[in-house]
Parts: sequence; structure tokens; C-alpha cells
Amino acid sequence: MILKNGVQGQQVRFSIRKKRKGKCEGHLLEVLKKSPLELEKAACGHFGICGGCVYQNLDYEQQIKLKESQVKDLLLPVVKAPNSAWFEGIKQSPVQFGYRNKMEFSFGDAYKDGPLALGLHKRNSFYDIVTVDQCVITDTDYNQILKATLSWFSAHKVSYFKKNSHVGYLRHLLVRKAAKTGEILIDLVTTTQSCGDMPQSELLDGFQNMLRQLPLQGTIAGILHTKNDSAADAVINEGTDILYGQDYFYEELLGLQFKISAFSFFQTNSLGAEVLYETVREFMGACADTQAGVIYDLYSGTGTIAQMMAPAAKKVIGVEIVEEAVHAARQNAKRNGLENCEFLAGDVLKMLETIEDRPDVIILDPPREGVHPKALKKILDYGVDKMVYISCKPTSLARDLEMMQERGYYVERGCCVDMFPGTVHVECVVLMSRVEE
Repeated sequence: MILKNGVQGQQVRFSIRKKRKGKCEGHLLEVLKKSPLELEKAACGHFGICGGCVYQNLDYEQQIKLKESQVKDLLLPVVKAPNSAWFEGIKQSPVQFGYRNKMEFSFGDAYKDGPLALGLHKRNSFYDIVTVDQCVITDTDYNQILKATLSWFSAHKVSYFKKNSHVGYLRHLLVRKAAKTGEILIDLVTTTQSCGDMPQSELLDGFQNMLRQLPLQGTIAGILHTKNDSAADAVINEGTDILYGQDYFYEELLGLQFKISAFSFFQTNSLGAEVLYETVREFMGACADTQAGVIYDLYSGTGTIAQMMAPAAKKVIGVEIVEEAVHAARQNAKRNGLENCEFLAGDVLKMLETIEDRPDVIILDPPREGVHPKALKKILDYGVDKMVYISCKPTSLARDLEMMQERGYYVERGCCVDMFPGTVHVECVVLMSRVEE
């Protein structure tokens, strides 16, 4: 029996959502009695209503223990390792609160036909929005920007985009802030429909002027307006205008500088990302061929990992399907003076057929669904001695490990890095070695 959003020791009321192969997945309806593991009062005032965090009712040490045990329970039945001490535990995030460098807030209402709300989806609800103006996984600048934005558009009686009728103007508010530089990027996402009685240019000019007057700890680098008429409930860029400043900001990780746009992929916990990348570099230190060889960084995003590894390699080749991310990776490598990095735009499955340089080591950092089986087969065909797999979804990792082990690899080392305190999510890093014939 699997019950999401529950804590061991709770007495709950639930319904069965799925039954498959003798396993059931339950839907939590109500907590009847708290677990002895829970805090008397959750760290966040929105906990239990907002769907964003699940573990804010546990102290951090307890969160860490739960995540570690859950990953071990999932991977141990799958992993075939000659060394029983392959799993090295979990590394904590340097900060528990205020760690997120990106938030994607939605406009809506807290209940049908209620006043305008801006925040995150209510737990177990597709429609209702909770105004999270006291969120603890962001710093106070996010909360100020959220409250000021909500106040501005409420005062001007601007409607939000309704998912059923596809009518309305306001959709999302995207806020990004660098942990090291303190630079902030704000992006208002709307439809191209009417915004009400006030002309759009006047409404948005007043909006950006209002934001610039806020007493923020950070510095606003840019304020943007993105159009999105898609029916999907997602931030889709169909054209972006700069209302103020620029459409990017800078963040720093482990001595390197990265230029980040509104839609660039970048780890949401900057300080936690340094722990993650240091772990990858440590695992890569076991790969003797890296200093003189070629590293493939597959699913490379904006090229952060590739650039961290560049000093230890003859050449690093990053492959990423999002062209904007590849463009950013090239710019960042140039800015950091790294001349041995090459970034290619395209699907990993197809791009592997076009790369002439054969790899000595491969790094995999795929999206949540893991590596496509056909792509993984091609990756394994290279027969490299070492691979490092970074996963944000342990179930996908467990599935891919089975194929990798069937093809002659074993797990040499593995650990977790907590990038998402207060939530159930965790990153996993695994070093795979080829079995000697």
C-alpha cells in the first residue's frame, strides 16, 4: 500500500485510487491523529492547505531520515553491488528555509467566484489557489513581490484566466532570485485578451514602477511581460517584452558565473546545487580517464555540470534538447573562460549518432521520467568504464539501474543530496562502473 503525503505513525482516512499488480495507491483524505514524529506546529502557516510542501510538519533531521530510508527501500532491492557499503547516506541542504531561487505563482481564486488570489494550488485541487504570502521556502523578497502584485491587480479589478472558459488576462507570476548576487527577475505571464478598463500599456507601466519602489533586500535586474494564450495550465513563452531592465540575471556557483533567463533550467536551490555538484566532482575523481579524456554531459541543461567538470577533462560535450538552454550554456562557458566545452542542441537519442568524439566517461542528468530506453541502450553501447547518474526521481533511477546492471555495470557508490527541504523530493547521485571481464 502506497499513500502519498502521509507520515509514518499517522491515523488517516483515505480512498483507494489505483490497484495494479497486487499494489494499491491511496489518496489521503484526512489525518485523524498526528504521528509522534510530527511537530506541534508546522514551520509554515500555509501547511496543510497549500500543495507545495508535505514535510513542513517535521523537523529537518526527521525529514532527512525519512528521505534516506525511502530511497534505500526503493534502491536496495534493485542494486547489485559488490560493496555492501555503496550507499553513503544523504547530504543536507546548507539552508532549510528561504532556499528557492525560482517560484512560479498562479493567479486564480481561493474558492469559486472568490476574490483574486495569487500563489500555489490548494492541496488536491486543480482550480483553487492559496495566496502564499508567508511561504518559508522563499525569502521575504518573494513574499513582498507576491503581495504587491496581488494588491495592484486586485485594485485595478483585472480578471484571471479561467481554465474552463479560457477567458481572462492574468495567468502566472514568475520570480527568480540569485542566492549569491541577489539579482531578481520578475515575469508577469498573461493572455493577449483585454485586461479591463485601463489600457494595457498604462497598467503594466504602473505595475513595473510599483515593483521598483518596493524595499527589497535584493536588486531587481529585470521586469518582463510574457504572452501565453495556450489552453494548457503551464507557463509557455509565446513572446516576451522587457518592461524594465534586462531579461536575465547572474548567479554564481563554485567560482563560476552563470547567466540565467526567465525560462532557463537551473537548480532551484543554489547553495544545495553546490553540494550536488561537489558530490558529482568527487565521484568523477574516481574516474581516472577524465583528466585526459572526453566527458559526455547528457541532458546538460544550461551546462552547469559540464563547466564544473571542464578543468578535469580534455573535452566536455553537452547535449540538451532545449535550444535556449544550449545558447545559455555556450555563453556561460565563454564567460567563464572554458574553451574545451561544446554544447549541442537536440534529442539525446538522435544526437549520439552525430558526435564524432567517443566518450571516456558519461554523466547523465535526465528529466524526471529518466532516460528513454532506446537512448539508454545507445549510451551503454559505448562501453565506458564509468558513468555518473544524477536523478531527481528515485523510481526512474531504479528502473534505469536495472537495465544498466543487465548490460554489465554495477553500482560502485551512491548517495542522496537534499535539494528540497520541506518536500518529499530528493536528488540521487550514483557512480556506475563496468564489470571487468
